[in-house]
Amino acid sequence: MGIAKIARRTFLIGAAAIAGGVAIGYYYVNKPYANPLEDDLAEGESTFNPYIKISEDNTVTVITPRAEMGQGVHTSLAALVAEELDLTLNDIVAEHGMADWAYYNAGMMEDGVPFAAFNESFMAEAARVAMPAVGKILGLQATGGSSSIKDGFDKMRQAGCATRYMLLEAAAKEFGVSKDSLKLDGKTVVDPASGNSKTFGELASAAAALELPSELILREKTDWKLLGKSQPRVDIPDKVTGGHIFGIDVDLPNMTYGTVKMSPRFGAKAKSFDDAPALAVPGVQKVVPLETQTGSGFGIIADNTWAAFKGAEALEVEWEEASYPKTSEAMMDVISAALDTEADQSLRDDGSVVTAFADAPQEELLQAEYSVPWLAHACMEPMNATAQWKDGVLDVWAPTQAPTIIQMICSDLVGVESDAVRVHTTKLGGGFGRRGEVDFPIYAVELAKHTDGRPVKVTWSREEDQRHDTYRPAAMGRMKARVKPGELPTAFDMHISCPSIMKSLLARTFPGQAAAGPDNTISHGAFDQPYTIPNYRVQSSKADLPIPVGFWRSVGNSYNGWFHEGFMDEIAEKAEMDPLAMRLELMKDYPSAVSALKKVAEMSEWGRDMPEGSGLGLAHVLSFGTWVAMVVEVSDNDGDISIDNVWAACEFGTVIDPSIVKAQIMSGIVFGLSSAIGQKITFEDGEVVEGNFDEFDSMRMNQCPKIHVELLETYHKIGGAGEPGTPPSIPALANAIYAATGTRLRTMPFTNDVSFVS
Repeated sequence: MGIAKIARRTFLIGAAAIAGGVAIGYYYVNKPYANPLEDDLAEGESTFNPYIKISEDNTVTVITPRAEMGQGVHTSLAALVAEELDLTLNDIVAEHGMADWAYYNAGMMEDGVPFAAFNESFMAEAARVAMPAVGKILGLQATGGSSSIKDGFDKMRQAGCATRYMLLEAAAKEFGVSKDSLKLDGKTVVDPASGNSKTFGELASAAAALELPSELILREKTDWKLLGKSQPRVDIPDKVTGGHIFGIDVDLPNMTYGTVKMSPRFGAKAKSFDDAPALAVPGVQKVVPLETQTGSGFGIIADNTWAAFKGAEALEVEWEEASYPKTSEAMMDVISAALDTEADQSLRDDGSVVTAFADAPQEELLQAEYSVPWLAHACMEPMNATAQWKDGVLDVWAPTQAPTIIQMICSDLVGVESDAVRVHTTKLGGGFGRRGEVDFPIYAVELAKHTDGRPVKVTWSREEDQRHDTYRPAAMGRMKARVKPGELPTAFDMHISCPSIMKSLLARTFPGQAAAGPDNTISHGAFDQPYTIPNYRVQSSKADLPIPVGFWRSVGNSYNGWFHEGFMDEIAEKAEMDPLAMRLELMKDYPSAVSALKKVAEMSEWGRDMPEGSGLGLAHVLSFGTWVAMVVEVSDNDGDISIDNVWAACEFGTVIDPSIVKAQIMSGIVFGLSSAIGQKITFEDGEVVEGNFDEFDSMRMNQCPKIHVELLETYHKIGGAGEPGTPPSIPALANAIYAATGTRLRTMPFTNDVSFVS
């Protein structure tokens, strides 16, 4: 794109970034936050930086300030520190730590720039350089965007390296030798010449008092002992022994219990209610009306969770009508109508699409429309939080992806400064973006204001959770290409429509804060794909629907990856070209895409003769900085499709822990395939229909294919792992089904058109 096309958009999207780097000042942006551990040390503990503390008994604690929701992030972040300290993971204790701006996530902000990951132009790089300043100024300690390793790769290693230098310097002063002559042996510093040694715990106090080194020399990749190798996960022992580590496990003295019953129609309130039947339920203490920025309804406080659930069932409420279209079909009409309007934004506009189509004969035109339904996150652990409001201090125990946002929001609820809100982040029984929301802690805090200083654990029922999610938005994509047999496409035009996640998120998190500028999330997975087509445009339009929508694993890539790659296969068919050969030619300018495609072709034996009723489907999606090529194999078993194999070749640049990364890719694949083979959220009378797993099921073990993953490490940047496995799984499956059956799929779930082995 030329500078004239992107300048205005860059200033709209990056205004905060530019202000952060210039108006606020270089000094402020580069000044480190205070070490939050200094005010919370136990007797005999010393801290070196926000990530490390060492006690006199030689316990080394590493703060891993990202939410652990099964993705293994605590293990990988701890390994980054352990590598620089010459320790194993058995030598350290990994903790999430407190909520504090010092743990801001700079890496997560980079995905917010309106540029593809492969775009390394001056404007793109300038925006990326500025975005970490925004993350720092906002103080967003958050886990999302497959950014934890990208953000922590340097931070955590530098923390370990600085601590190593300081421990060696303290030992050198103690022994009267040069620190360069000393060695590390586990958690001990040894002087080989004299045989003298001191443990880290014995040196910690003196070492922590030293000046930070002015220069840090990190371990070279060739010298790594832990990184790049699979490690035992630090979160597994508590999980396999049933340790009380999740939010739902919180157990405090003198605790009360609660649940919520919120309006089943978003934005609607109670017209009338009768709480007498609820209060008559044994164990129910109070019914509390709730009017919050995230919803309207009632909280029930009880002696135990079951009594709270039964009280919620007994509560009699007449709700207002919905202010929006009442059925899924009517909502899709709104989304479809947005495609008939002028686009709100265009994040890619190469060549001249209008001119390229102006003289196209009908036989060279290919058009298609794809659609996806609303989707729930369906976390295994339902939404919950525990809160205690006592003596001017608010404590919140929550399985959250965004603890500092909880501080900001909940401090206003009780009228204190955010430093009077202590957020205790537990492990998460699934997150997928849902636990970055503020509704579940808000409701717990509102009920804690009615418990006379006692903690209250507020647990949502499964139905309450699923019917009050922040959904993956329903979306539609309208595509057009100019292509003729035997030739590559000369023009590609794509128009996407769905509700805006950013508009919805800001409205419920920071009411009154306008969502300025484009919403990249609508078109991620389409505008930022590494295809070279002379005339290539991707536009999007926001559909005005007030259904709460939020970040769902891989966000816009989850539907655009399918729209884009499904249509690419249609283009290949019209061009009478092999889908792999066409992609290799269209992506030849991007070596990472080519290597991933060639690798997955080798893994799957692409091009081999397939039995009747079987087929292979290919897709490539670049998301979160990771290039993923995928092949799915299916077979038709008397009208039921079985998914037999999935092969994935993933270019990450640098892999910290191969087993964790492979597990995340596999998890993302299963997540994507689950959505494809049957998941959907529908509406009747303005209310969500599907309330439990029997109506919103995931892929079962007998349906799960054999999954084969290969990791590539040639790219010069680190990619994410948690989400990139999801987007290509859906189009690869759709393309495989077409190869096997001749049925072209353009709506999800695919059970609209085919059946799967159950």
